[in-house]
Amino acid sequence: MAEKMITGSAERVSTQDKTDILQNEHIKFNQNIDDDWRVKEKKLVRKLDMTLMPVVWVLYLFNYLDRNNIAQARLNSFEGDLVLATAFSGLVAAGIFAGLDGTAGLAGWRWLFIIESAASFVAAIAAMFILPDYPESKTGSGRWLFTESERQFAVERIARDRVSTPENDRSVFHGLKLAVVDYRTWIFVLLLCANHTAYGFNNYFPTIMKAFNLGNTTLTLILTSPPYLVGAIISFLVAFSSDRNNERGFHIAVPIAVAVVGFVISVSTLNVPARYFGSFLYTSGCFSANAMVYSWAASTLNQTSEKRACATSIVNLLSQFGNVWSPYFFPKADGPRYLMAMLLMMGFSFLSIVCCMVMKCDLKRANHRLKAKGEEEGKDVVLFAL
Repeated sequence: MAEKMITGSAERVSTQDKTDILQNEHIKFNQNIDDDWRVKEKKLVRKLDMTLMPVVWVLYLFNYLDRNNIAQARLNSFEGDLVLATAFSGLVAAGIFAGLDGTAGLAGWRWLFIIESAASFVAAIAAMFILPDYPESKTGSGRWLFTESERQFAVERIARDRVSTPENDRSVFHGLKLAVVDYRTWIFVLLLCANHTAYGFNNYFPTIMKAFNLGNTTLTLILTSPPYLVGAIISFLVAFSSDRNNERGFHIAVPIAVAVVGFVISVSTLNVPARYFGSFLYTSGCFSANAMVYSWAASTLNQTSEKRACATSIVNLLSQFGNVWSPYFFPKADGPRYLMAMLLMMGFSFLSIVCCMVMKCDLKRANHRLKAKGEEEGKDVVLFAL
């Protein structure tokens, strides 16, 4: 009897040892896969950063230079619609007004339109032949830049980030239906529209700078650049932190809160240095949060590639209403302080923060449901980025 008990105990111990060994081997196997995945991912991302991203950056820059020249031209007594004023467009406009005004019988603002529009056109044509259509496609630089294994790996990276499995119906109309009936699409529309409205100071930023009476038109245009240069640096840091921590909500809400502080300073004082400092805050805050919303929307509404494309298009299109009505915040009678505009942009900033927190709480509840379902089915699940 005692011998049987000892034998049974030994068998149980042996079985437990085998189970532990198998579990350890499984863990090591997964670790090796993860290490191999990280090596491939790092190599692919480095190649993207060194080749495709500069093209996208140049295209994005010239796109806004072409649109920004209207705001810059307004300072040279050319009246028209105002769009954005960014760092590089301010510097370019300053150089053109100082060096080309009157050349060939053309005013400086005309040269501004010609030079920046031509550069934008050339960059767009080049992008058509360089950027691939999809990660797996052999179009553009995809013909020679990526190997077949790298293209497959790029597709696998996207699949890993997808919260749910794509449906069988992959038509564009089905993707549009999924995007329209998803309430999260409309929360993102409201969030980005509010942020674009709070970003409405771009329309009159050179005019706001000119009201400081710090110098002539050239100096005023130069002074529009530092807030945007700082904003660009801050946006890179915020994006890096968001990606490293896989967090979106606070990385959008906190910069917008900083923008609110800048609006408060602009409203509360007539001191020129303080108001110029405030412009750094609201420029950096809005600039940092703006691109993050696009990224968050694309990663959240990505159940199918068609839904993601339709949803991001809806969010991008309808949010532009913020750029339609925000110029009306700046009636000429309110200059040079534009108190009403600052207060309205402050209010829309608060609306952005509220939308951001609502989305974060909603996705947090969705993640709890996904975790529970995964534990019940014994499967690993991909969670929404919060």
